[in-house]
Amino acid sequence: MKLLEGTQVVPDVAELLAVILREKKPKRVHHFELFLDSEVKDVIWEKYELGKDLKTSDPHYHLKREIKLHEFLGYDVFRYEFLPHSIHFDVPSVDTNDTTSISTQQRGIREWTEEHEGPIQSMQDFEKYRWPKMSEIDLSDLEWFEKNLPDNMGVYDLTAHIYEMLSFLFGYETLCYKMVDEPDLVDAVAEKIGHFYMDYTKLMCDFKCIPYICGSDDLGYKTSTLTSPEFLRSHVFPWQKACAEIAHKNQRPYLFHSCGNLEAIMDDLIEDVGIDAKHSYEDIIMPVTEVYKNYGERISILGGIDVDFLCRSDEEAIRKRVRDTLDVCMNGKGYCLGTGNTVANYMPYENYLVMLDEGRRYNFGM
Repeated sequence: MKLLEGTQVVPDVAELLAVILREKKPKRVHHFELFLDSEVKDVIWEKYELGKDLKTSDPHYHLKREIKLHEFLGYDVFRYEFLPHSIHFDVPSVDTNDTTSISTQQRGIREWTEEHEGPIQSMQDFEKYRWPKMSEIDLSDLEWFEKNLPDNMGVYDLTAHIYEMLSFLFGYETLCYKMVDEPDLVDAVAEKIGHFYMDYTKLMCDFKCIPYICGSDDLGYKTSTLTSPEFLRSHVFPWQKACAEIAHKNQRPYLFHSCGNLEAIMDDLIEDVGIDAKHSYEDIIMPVTEVYKNYGERISILGGIDVDFLCRSDEEAIRKRVRDTLDVCMNGKGYCLGTGNTVANYMPYENYLVMLDEGRRYNFGM
């Protein structure tokens, strides 16, 4: 028997929202994932022959494929990028060969953000930079989902990359200098970024098929935040808070994804920004079960099965880890099962499916 066979999950976006808002204990384990790399999707799509009823000539094949794939995997809501890179913030990258793909469909190139110098180094650069415009966004895919997504499912996109875009546009190294040497320039760039994501959040809230808003801003590494908490409080959190307020005004929870050790700013995120749920955890920082014990009475906790663990462990260990995590986190309210970050193309896809499979078995007491 293949993984995921013998059990079935029917999407239920309404109950997922109740879980995120910590309104009640769920009837079953719900899942949350930031995204699956395309190579992982391709392998699962082919292995389980999910495309038998779809025609590749269909102009909406790629959208129907996303629905069918995530429905099969048991997701109530899945991520889809509505903001293409062509109109997003234009930032340089460093390319290198990708040797870690799990499938025969090699990615070829993996991109890394340029950490030294971004496109904005001066006020002159700021003034001539081509800032993205909301009017340039192609809404055709979102409009199709609005009309055709099953009523029991939802879709979302990541928004509010405030700190990330600051570090991308300046370069992380340069940003650290500019905070001191040219604070007015940093203020101006932050304001441009913040207003763009406020507008994008408002746009997302115009569509019923989007059940929640998910801000995404990697703020730390394994021992600390990437900049001082004071800088985040003055330049990042006001914009994150503004996006959260837009979401709440439109009856949407505000989820927040951030990698790194955020212990110094968790109270800010919960009490000031107003996040309803937090995603991204690493065992080396704090296992998700400990996070749940510390914060599970205040916000929902999403994911947390460590990515490194999933990459290196065998089936028995993964199943035990999932059961142990659910025994702690499903004992209360506000938990969704998922990886600590994303389903990366270097993760053996079978290990990812074992995690999902054990979550389903937990539902049925198997």
